[in-house]
Amino acid sequence: MAGASRAWRDAVEAAGPRRPSSARRAAPGSIPDEATDAERRARADARAAEGPALEAVQEAVREEATGAVVRARRRPPDPAPLDLEGEVREQLSRAVGTARRERVERRLTEAAEHFEAERFADAARILKKLVTEAPTVAAVHELFGLTLYRQEKWKAAARELEAFRLLTGSTEQHPVLADCYRALRQWGRVTELWDELREVSPAADLVTEGRIVMAGALADHDDPAGAIRLLEQGFQFPKRPMLHHLRRAYALADLYERVGDLPRARSMFTRVAAADPDFADVRRRVRALG
Repeated sequence: MAGASRAWRDAVEAAGPRRPSSARRAAPGSIPDEATDAERRARADARAAEGPALEAVQEAVREEATGAVVRARRRPPDPAPLDLEGEVREQLSRAVGTARRERVERRLTEAAEHFEAERFADAARILKKLVTEAPTVAAVHELFGLTLYRQEKWKAAARELEAFRLLTGSTEQHPVLADCYRALRQWGRVTELWDELREVSPAADLVTEGRIVMAGALADHDDPAGAIRLLEQGFQFPKRPMLHHLRRAYALADLYERVGDLPRARSMFTRVAAADPDFADVRRRVRALG
């Protein structure tokens, strides 16, 4: 059986910030991811809809959005994955003692497996106990925070991810944490985390996720022009785009459409579709714009 830290790391990498995107409204799953835009519209339609025929259509849209989420969560492999197995085991030993470490490690592995399978309630039940048993183990707080985030429990998720941040000093989960605060409409916290992230300037994909969350917060806070400026800053659609380039371009195209700049929205959505036709709901967005 894989070590708890490996299972946990795989789960964390699979999750990523799920919604840092300008299309998503902070009341969350994260960004709205590329897929979140479709989810947001589906939910709005559901609230306004009346009659079984419309409900059937809305359910179809929600199913399409769910499939888009799965596609959107594909992430490039880590070129040099960090092996934290020894570190996590050492932390567990200090927190619960050597005799109990093996049992706690198995439970952490089980929670990670539930997370990967998107059985978030099962993962949360395990992790709620583990954070009490091992409050000084950053990996436990991180996975619990991500699990709560996927359950759209923004305040609780932020609490756990703040614990991870305090224990490690890492900016790795800043985009997810910022999106929690975006959902809670705590704009100052979002800005603080974005400032920290861009100052540290870690991997390009992580900075991009933070930028998308910050842009989404600006758009939510009635500043779509500022959101567009932030996403446009220094951005050129590359010849061989990676996932984070597509996420940024999609978020930018969504904002163009929201402010009525349909030619630029069409152009950017078309570029995303050309690079990856299965990216979120991009083909439908292109068709809708003619």
